[in-house]
Amino acid sequence: MGLVKKWALQLKKHQFLFEELVKRDFKKKYKRTILGMLWSLLSPMMQLLIMSIVFTHFFGRDKPHYTIYLFAGNLTYSFFRDSTYGGMSSLMSNAGIITKINLPKYMFLLSKNVASLINFGLTLIIFLIFVAVDGIAFSFKFLLLLYPIFWMIIFNIGCGFILSALFVIFKDIQYLYDIFTLMLMYLSAIFYYTDTYSEHVQKLFYLNPLYVYITYIREIIIDNMIPDMMTHGLCALYAILALTVGALIYKKYNYKFLYYM
Repeated sequence: MGLVKKWALQLKKHQFLFEELVKRDFKKKYKRTILGMLWSLLSPMMQLLIMSIVFTHFFGRDKPHYTIYLFAGNLTYSFFRDSTYGGMSSLMSNAGIITKINLPKYMFLLSKNVASLINFGLTLIIFLIFVAVDGIAFSFKFLLLLYPIFWMIIFNIGCGFILSALFVIFKDIQYLYDIFTLMLMYLSAIFYYTDTYSEHVQKLFYLNPLYVYITYIREIIIDNMIPDMMTHGLCALYAILALTVGALIYKKYNYKFLYYM
Protein backbone atom coordinates (compact mmCIF):
# COMPACT_ATOMS: atom_id res chain seq x y z
CA MET A 1 0.00 0.00 0.00
CA GLY A 2 2.90 2.34 0.72
CA LEU A 3 4.26 1.87 -2.79
CA VAL A 4 0.87 2.54 -4.38
CA LYS A 5 0.46 5.70 -2.27
CA LYS A 6 3.91 6.88 -3.34
CA TRP A 7 3.05 6.32 -7.01
CA ALA A 8 -0.27 8.14 -6.59
CA LEU A 9 1.54 11.20 -5.19
CA GLN A 10 4.05 11.13 -8.06
CA LEU A 11 1.21 10.85 -10.55
CA LYS A 12 -0.50 13.88 -9.04
CA LYS A 13 2.78 15.80 -9.24
CA HIS A 14 3.07 15.04 -12.96
CA GLN A 15 -0.68 15.29 -13.67
CA PHE A 16 -0.33 17.65 -16.65
CA LEU A 17 2.22 15.42 -18.37
CA PHE A 18 0.10 12.34 -17.70
CA GLU A 19 -2.95 13.97 -19.27
CA GLU A 20 -0.90 14.89 -22.33
CA LEU A 21 0.34 11.29 -22.63
CA VAL A 22 -3.23 10.00 -22.54
CA LYS A 23 -4.27 12.45 -25.27
CA ARG A 24 -1.25 11.49 -27.36
CA ASP A 25 -1.85 7.74 -27.03
CA PHE A 26 -5.53 8.06 -27.87
CA LYS A 27 -4.96 10.31 -30.89
CA LYS A 28 -2.02 8.23 -32.12
CA LYS A 29 -4.20 5.15 -32.46
CA TYR A 30 -6.44 6.85 -35.02
CA LYS A 31 -3.84 9.05 -36.72
CA ARG A 32 -4.29 9.24 -40.51
CA THR A 33 -7.57 7.28 -40.39
CA ILE A 34 -10.64 8.59 -42.17
CA LEU A 35 -13.18 7.46 -39.58
CA GLY A 36 -11.03 8.20 -36.54
CA MET A 37 -12.76 7.41 -33.24
CA LEU A 38 -15.61 5.68 -35.07
CA TRP A 39 -13.29 2.69 -35.41
CA SER A 40 -13.69 2.23 -31.64
CA LEU A 41 -17.34 1.45 -32.35
CA LEU A 42 -17.14 -0.14 -35.79
CA SER A 43 -14.31 -2.57 -35.05
CA PRO A 44 -16.05 -4.53 -32.24
CA MET A 45 -19.33 -4.45 -34.14
CA MET A 46 -17.73 -5.94 -37.24
CA GLN A 47 -15.98 -8.57 -35.11
CA LEU A 48 -19.28 -9.38 -33.44
CA LEU A 49 -21.04 -9.66 -36.80
CA ILE A 50 -18.46 -12.09 -38.17
CA MET A 51 -18.34 -14.18 -34.99
CA SER A 52 -22.12 -14.19 -34.73
CA ILE A 53 -22.52 -15.46 -38.29
CA VAL A 54 -19.83 -18.11 -37.86
CA PHE A 55 -20.60 -19.36 -34.37
CA THR A 56 -24.37 -18.99 -34.04
CA HIS A 57 -24.90 -21.85 -36.45
CA PHE A 58 -22.60 -24.15 -34.49
CA PHE A 59 -22.95 -23.09 -30.85
CA GLY A 60 -25.91 -20.83 -30.28
CA ARG A 61 -28.91 -22.20 -32.14
CA ASP A 62 -30.78 -23.35 -29.02
CA LYS A 63 -29.55 -20.70 -26.59
CA PRO A 64 -31.37 -17.42 -25.83
CA HIS A 65 -29.48 -14.13 -26.18
CA TYR A 66 -26.49 -15.82 -27.81
CA THR A 67 -25.41 -12.58 -29.50
CA ILE A 68 -25.22 -10.85 -26.10
CA TYR A 69 -23.38 -13.87 -24.69
CA LEU A 70 -20.87 -13.58 -27.52
CA PHE A 71 -20.60 -9.80 -27.28
CA ALA A 72 -19.93 -9.90 -23.51
CA GLY A 73 -17.07 -12.32 -24.00
CA ASN A 74 -15.55 -10.50 -26.95
CA LEU A 75 -15.89 -7.10 -25.25
CA THR A 76 -14.06 -8.27 -22.14
CA TYR A 77 -11.35 -10.11 -24.06
CA SER A 78 -10.74 -7.15 -26.39
CA PHE A 79 -10.39 -4.79 -23.41
CA PHE A 80 -7.81 -7.07 -21.82
CA ARG A 81 -5.90 -7.61 -25.05
CA ASP A 82 -5.87 -3.92 -26.02
CA SER A 83 -4.74 -2.81 -22.55
CA THR A 84 -2.00 -5.39 -22.13
CA TYR A 85 -0.63 -5.06 -25.67
CA GLY A 86 -0.39 -1.30 -25.23
CA GLY A 87 1.11 -1.75 -21.78
CA MET A 88 3.71 -4.22 -23.02
CA SER A 89 5.29 -1.72 -25.41
CA SER A 90 4.74 1.35 -23.23
CA LEU A 91 8.33 1.59 -22.00
CA MET A 92 10.16 0.78 -25.23
CA SER A 93 7.95 3.05 -27.35
CA ASN A 94 8.87 5.93 -25.02
CA ALA A 95 12.54 5.03 -24.62
CA GLY A 96 13.58 8.37 -26.15
CA ILE A 97 11.86 10.23 -23.31
CA ILE A 98 12.71 7.83 -20.50
CA THR A 99 16.46 7.84 -21.23
CA LYS A 100 16.61 11.65 -21.23
CA ILE A 101 14.18 12.74 -18.51
CA ASN A 102 13.80 11.34 -15.01
CA LEU A 103 10.07 10.52 -14.85
CA PRO A 104 8.05 7.77 -13.15
CA LYS A 105 8.11 5.03 -15.77
CA TYR A 106 4.71 3.65 -14.84
CA MET A 107 3.10 6.85 -16.15
CA PHE A 108 3.59 5.62 -19.70
CA LEU A 109 1.91 2.32 -18.88
CA LEU A 110 -1.04 4.00 -17.14
CA SER A 111 -1.59 6.38 -20.07
CA LYS A 112 -1.94 3.38 -22.39
CA ASN A 113 -4.46 1.83 -20.03
CA VAL A 114 -6.53 5.01 -19.81
CA ALA A 115 -6.67 5.19 -23.61
CA SER A 116 -7.81 1.55 -23.72
CA LEU A 117 -10.40 2.26 -21.03
CA ILE A 118 -11.87 5.06 -23.15
CA ASN A 119 -12.23 2.67 -26.09
CA PHE A 120 -13.79 0.10 -23.77
CA GLY A 121 -16.27 2.66 -22.46
CA LEU A 122 -17.40 3.56 -25.97
CA THR A 123 -17.84 -0.10 -26.88
CA LEU A 124 -19.70 -0.76 -23.62
CA ILE A 125 -22.32 1.79 -24.69
CA ILE A 126 -22.85 -0.12 -27.94
CA PHE A 127 -23.06 -3.36 -25.96
CA LEU A 128 -25.83 -1.96 -23.74
CA ILE A 129 -27.72 -0.82 -26.85
CA PHE A 130 -27.51 -4.39 -28.17
CA VAL A 131 -28.77 -5.62 -24.80
CA ALA A 132 -31.83 -3.37 -25.06
CA VAL A 133 -32.50 -4.36 -28.68
CA ASP A 134 -32.28 -8.04 -27.73
CA GLY A 135 -35.14 -7.56 -25.29
CA ILE A 136 -33.20 -7.83 -22.04
CA ALA A 137 -34.73 -5.57 -19.39
CA PHE A 138 -32.40 -3.19 -17.59
CA SER A 139 -32.30 -3.52 -13.81
CA PHE A 140 -30.49 -2.01 -10.83
CA LYS A 141 -28.19 -5.03 -10.92
CA PHE A 142 -26.50 -3.54 -13.98
CA LEU A 143 -24.78 -1.11 -11.61
CA LEU A 144 -22.81 -4.09 -10.31
CA LEU A 145 -21.00 -4.19 -13.66
CA LEU A 146 -18.75 -1.54 -12.13
CA TYR A 147 -17.33 -4.22 -9.84
CA PRO A 148 -15.73 -6.52 -12.46
CA ILE A 149 -14.79 -3.51 -14.61
CA PHE A 150 -12.91 -1.94 -11.69
CA TRP A 151 -10.99 -5.12 -10.94
CA MET A 152 -10.32 -5.69 -14.65
CA ILE A 153 -8.68 -2.27 -14.83
CA ILE A 154 -6.43 -3.22 -11.90
CA PHE A 155 -5.75 -6.65 -13.43
CA ASN A 156 -4.84 -5.12 -16.82
CA ILE A 157 -2.47 -2.64 -15.18
CA GLY A 158 -0.81 -5.43 -13.20
CA CYS A 159 -0.36 -7.56 -16.31
CA GLY A 160 0.93 -4.49 -18.16
CA PHE A 161 3.58 -3.96 -15.47
CA ILE A 162 4.77 -7.54 -15.87
CA LEU A 163 4.73 -7.54 -19.68
CA SER A 164 6.39 -4.15 -20.12
CA ALA A 165 9.22 -5.15 -17.78
CA LEU A 166 9.73 -8.45 -19.62
CA PHE A 167 9.57 -6.74 -23.02
CA VAL A 168 12.41 -4.37 -22.12
CA ILE A 169 14.71 -7.33 -21.45
CA PHE A 170 13.23 -10.07 -23.66
CA LYS A 171 11.95 -8.82 -27.02
CA ASP A 172 10.69 -12.30 -27.88
CA ILE A 173 7.90 -11.85 -25.34
CA GLN A 174 5.75 -10.08 -27.96
CA TYR A 175 5.66 -13.19 -30.15
CA LEU A 176 5.01 -15.49 -27.23
CA TYR A 177 2.23 -13.19 -26.09
CA ASP A 178 0.53 -13.47 -29.49
CA ILE A 179 0.32 -17.22 -28.97
CA PHE A 180 -0.76 -16.80 -25.34
CA THR A 181 -3.64 -14.42 -26.11
CA LEU A 182 -4.86 -16.71 -28.89
CA MET A 183 -4.87 -19.63 -26.46
CA LEU A 184 -6.55 -17.45 -23.83
CA MET A 185 -9.33 -16.57 -26.24
CA TYR A 186 -10.20 -20.24 -26.75
CA LEU A 187 -9.97 -20.97 -23.01
CA SER A 188 -12.27 -18.10 -22.02
CA ALA A 189 -15.52 -19.60 -23.38
CA ILE A 190 -16.20 -16.54 -25.53
CA PHE A 191 -18.25 -18.33 -28.18
CA TYR A 192 -19.12 -21.65 -26.54
CA TYR A 193 -20.92 -22.76 -23.36
CA THR A 194 -19.19 -24.58 -20.53
CA ASP A 195 -22.28 -26.43 -19.29
CA THR A 196 -21.56 -29.22 -21.74
CA TYR A 197 -18.47 -30.14 -19.70
CA SER A 198 -18.34 -32.07 -16.45
CA GLU A 199 -18.60 -30.19 -13.16
CA HIS A 200 -14.87 -30.76 -12.50
CA VAL A 201 -13.88 -29.23 -15.86
CA GLN A 202 -16.25 -26.30 -15.33
CA LYS A 203 -14.44 -25.48 -12.09
CA LEU A 204 -11.09 -25.48 -13.91
CA PHE A 205 -12.31 -22.59 -16.07
CA TYR A 206 -12.22 -20.39 -12.97
CA LEU A 207 -8.43 -20.67 -12.98
CA ASN A 208 -8.62 -18.29 -15.95
CA PRO A 209 -9.07 -14.70 -14.63
CA LEU A 210 -10.58 -13.52 -17.90
CA TYR A 211 -13.27 -16.20 -17.73
CA VAL A 212 -14.18 -15.00 -14.22
CA TYR A 213 -14.71 -11.42 -15.39
CA ILE A 214 -16.68 -12.56 -18.45
CA THR A 215 -18.87 -14.84 -16.34
CA TYR A 216 -19.63 -12.05 -13.86
CA ILE A 217 -20.83 -9.76 -16.68
CA ARG A 218 -22.91 -12.51 -18.31
CA GLU A 219 -24.64 -13.47 -15.08
CA ILE A 220 -25.64 -9.86 -14.43
CA ILE A 221 -26.81 -9.10 -17.97
CA ILE A 222 -28.22 -12.37 -19.29
CA ASP A 223 -29.20 -14.29 -16.15
CA ASN A 224 -30.28 -11.21 -14.16
CA MET A 225 -28.59 -12.62 -11.09
CA ILE A 226 -25.84 -11.48 -8.75
CA PRO A 227 -22.79 -13.78 -8.96
CA ASP A 228 -21.81 -15.82 -5.90
CA MET A 229 -19.18 -14.77 -3.38
CA MET A 230 -16.54 -17.00 -4.97
CA THR A 231 -16.79 -15.06 -8.24
CA HIS A 232 -16.61 -11.77 -6.35
CA GLY A 233 -13.56 -12.96 -4.46
CA LEU A 234 -11.75 -14.25 -7.54
CA CYS A 235 -12.31 -10.96 -9.38
CA ALA A 236 -10.46 -9.14 -6.62
CA LEU A 237 -7.87 -11.85 -5.95
CA TYR A 238 -6.59 -12.10 -9.53
CA ALA A 239 -6.37 -8.32 -9.86
CA ILE A 240 -4.51 -7.85 -6.57
CA LEU A 241 -2.08 -10.67 -7.38
CA ALA A 242 -1.30 -9.26 -10.84
CA LEU A 243 -0.81 -5.73 -9.49
CA THR A 244 1.35 -6.90 -6.58
CA VAL A 245 3.66 -8.98 -8.78
CA GLY A 246 3.89 -6.21 -11.37
CA ALA A 247 4.60 -3.51 -8.78
CA LEU A 248 7.33 -5.60 -7.15
CA ILE A 249 9.00 -6.18 -10.53
CA TYR A 250 8.95 -2.45 -11.27
CA LYS A 251 10.32 -1.62 -7.85
CA LYS A 252 13.17 -4.12 -8.18
CA TYR A 253 14.21 -3.44 -11.79
CA ASN A 254 13.18 0.21 -12.14
CA TYR A 255 16.73 1.55 -12.52
CA LYS A 256 17.93 -1.40 -14.60
CA PHE A 257 15.50 -0.73 -17.45
CA LEU A 258 17.73 2.06 -18.77
CA TYR A 259 20.54 -0.40 -19.52
CA TYR A 260 18.34 -2.27 -22.01
CA MET A 261 16.83 0.72 -23.82
